[in-house]
Amino acid sequence: MRDDMIQATSMLAMGELAVYPTDTVYGLGADAIAADAVERVYDLKGRSRDEPLSMAVPDVDAALEHVEASEREEAFMRAFLPGPVTVVLERQSHVPDVLTAGKDRVGIRIPDHDLALDLLGEFAPITATSANPSGEANVLDPDELDPQIREGVGAVVDAGELPGGESTVVDPGSGEIHRRGAGADEVEAWLDEH
Repeated sequence: MRDDMIQATSMLAMGELAVYPTDTVYGLGADAIAADAVERVYDLKGRSRDEPLSMAVPDVDAALEHVEASEREEAFMRAFLPGPVTVVLERQSHVPDVLTAGKDRVGIRIPDHDLALDLLGEFAPITATSANPSGEANVLDPDELDPQIREGVGAVVDAGELPGGESTVVDPGSGEIHRRGAGADEVEAWLDEH
């Protein structure tokens, strides 16, 4: 395994933060089930506690360990993940309030990126939020990381330049698309057909 992946995995296991690549932009990862680690993400980003974070997992089966999903919701996940789609589902009780801003639903992300999936295979779930101070531009290249973010993490998994864009955020239970991003038309078509 790559040195930066080993470092990231060990940092995450210790409750520290790591920057990792996704199929859109660089993400800021922490143990999504450990409330204190999630708090560090909010603090480092300067993000409002009223804005929930999503969680990244390696596959749909892993997602189902943290959410309650109907047959339709599970079918949607299997159709679109891995991919640049955040799927909003009912969380299980062990998912901490701080991650979801006290809401009963949580966003699930399975990035279609080999290094991200390798990392998630070693440690999951982790927070899925962009690796930039709140309100600042997304990071497509590790060289562009804000100094405060770089200093606040224990590891950076460098995959070079990423394609950018945003994930489409969708609640397949209600059929509502909260944010139109990559693949939004395909998501809309699936929801109309199912």
